[in-house]
Amino acid sequence: MEPAYRGRVVSLGETLVLADTHFGKGAASNVELPLGGGEDAAERLAGHLDHFDPAEVVLAGDILHSFDSVPDAAGEAFSTLVRTIRDGGARPVVLAGNHDTMLDAVWDGDVREEYVIRDAGDGEETVVACHGHEEPETPADRYVVGHDHPAVVIEGQKRPCFLDGRGIYRGSDVLVVPAFSRLVEGLSVNGRLGTARPELSPLVTAVEQCRPVVWDDEPEQSLEFPPLGQFQRLL
Repeated sequence: MEPAYRGRVVSLGETLVLADTHFGKGAASNVELPLGGGEDAAERLAGHLDHFDPAEVVLAGDILHSFDSVPDAAGEAFSTLVRTIRDGGARPVVLAGNHDTMLDAVWDGDVREEYVIRDAGDGEETVVACHGHEEPETPADRYVVGHDHPAVVIEGQKRPCFLDGRGIYRGSDVLVVPAFSRLVEGLSVNGRLGTARPELSPLVTAVEQCRPVVWDDEPEQSLEFPPLGQFQRLL
């Protein structure tokens, strides 16, 4: 099944996937009124739940931002997000990211490293969601990850984007979702061509083969561009 994009989330069958809420980043950055935290994140997610009506929502890691403490506002924001998911009739699935060392302070449910999305297609394709900071253990035809916070610069404007890489990780497809947090600026994928950055996801190789996909709020449609190697020459 082909992914359906909207905002900063992707829908695969009856599963909605988002990543990198980074709750607590506002406090860590000393931002007084952080966009993307608390009610803002919950309101945006509620709109996606209304649109897709998923059975489950996968929070694919880096739910929290701080490594050594959890501000009260971060815990409240996460609780609000979970409540929004359940109120929307979906089940939350929590995956750990590299920032989530304090996740047990706000969540007493299961925390997984990776998750098989079983209803993502006709049964012939295996889709696995994980944060993406480490190589996964579960073989899959497609991996859905976060971690990299991809964005693309078009006509001088940086916009969050999805990255669709066909066959780039050991022959498997990789779909990178942008950071759900609006406090995360995003890493320009234009600037990654020809570079090796070890802090980035080990699943995202052959970046020049990845196609950026940008969600446009005004007409409410996803804009799919050529692979970065070709697209960069057009910018």
